[in-house]
Amino acid sequence: MTRRIALLLAFSGLAAAQTNKTENVIFVMTDGLRWQDVFRGADPRLQSKDSKEFRGETPEARRAALLPFLWTTMAKQGQIYGNRDAGSDAYVTNGFNFSYPGYNETLTGAADPRVDSNDKIPNRNVTVLEWLNRKPAFTGKVGAFGAWDVISAITNGARGGFPANAGYDAFEMKPMTPALALINKLKVETKVWDGEPFDSFPFFTAMEYLKAKHPRVLYLSLGETDEWAHDGKYDLYLKSAHRVDDYLRVLWETVQSMPGYKDHTTLIFSPDHGRGEAPTDWKGHGQKIPDSKYIWMAFLGPDTPALGERKNIPAVTQSQVAATLAAFLGEDYAAAVPGAGKPIPEVRQPK
Repeated sequence: MTRRIALLLAFSGLAAAQTNKTENVIFVMTDGLRWQDVFRGADPRLQSKDSKEFRGETPEARRAALLPFLWTTMAKQGQIYGNRDAGSDAYVTNGFNFSYPGYNETLTGAADPRVDSNDKIPNRNVTVLEWLNRKPAFTGKVGAFGAWDVISAITNGARGGFPANAGYDAFEMKPMTPALALINKLKVETKVWDGEPFDSFPFFTAMEYLKAKHPRVLYLSLGETDEWAHDGKYDLYLKSAHRVDDYLRVLWETVQSMPGYKDHTTLIFSPDHGRGEAPTDWKGHGQKIPDSKYIWMAFLGPDTPALGERKNIPAVTQSQVAATLAAFLGEDYAAAVPGAGKPIPEVRQPK
């Protein structure tokens, strides 16, 4: 009898250990990329007449041309939410529909009415990144990188004790790499917008950190999609979205070539807010453009069933992302943080 009990306990322990394959999460956000462009592809009404890129006869053809990795890999092998044309709503709950409130809601799991500006103020709220970094299994294994300089304040790595590099600030690590030193130099020499370099700089900084430090949680926020949209330059907005998609491909292929990451990493992709419709409101967002509350989110990894593009399902909210991220790592964020959204159950069904 004792031997049978021991065998049963051993078997149950092995089963529990095998239920969760995800050991690392990479979370990429791109600022203000519309659900309309993600699911319908480039809008011919907004493209310049001489633009030949990202065109197609159907929404499916246009979106695959615009975001090939998202549609041939993430959506096919994982799940994507937010196609309002197909009965799948995803939206922010903060009511402001702009960046700091959206990033705060995404990373803390709850809207905060006190977060009502984009001022570079250290976040009073603890994000899921900081919450994880406090746990022994993740201490020193969290990193955050962003284009917009306010990302360092939103993630509040200074308080949380993890790297949080954004804007034009140089990123220093030991050992430094020649590539990282060059990135630090070039990003201050190619300044176009105040407070935000081109996306290539935070992306390649994060790549250097990934390869050198092997974090378990890597957060990356990119910003050109929002900048070009506010400037009314739709063609450049599309090119920046296409480039972000390629960055996802590079990230995914890189981790699938690294021991400890291959088949043990989940990738999450979403924006901080939506935008309005053509012909004018697509440039903006906020309370005066109510439809800019609508977003999208995609998941790919070993614990995510390949359900593809979700259709005719209950709505999901931005406030659910933080707990979903933690759940992939076997952590119950929603139980520990009162008011946080619950994990999206369908995206994590360990085998």
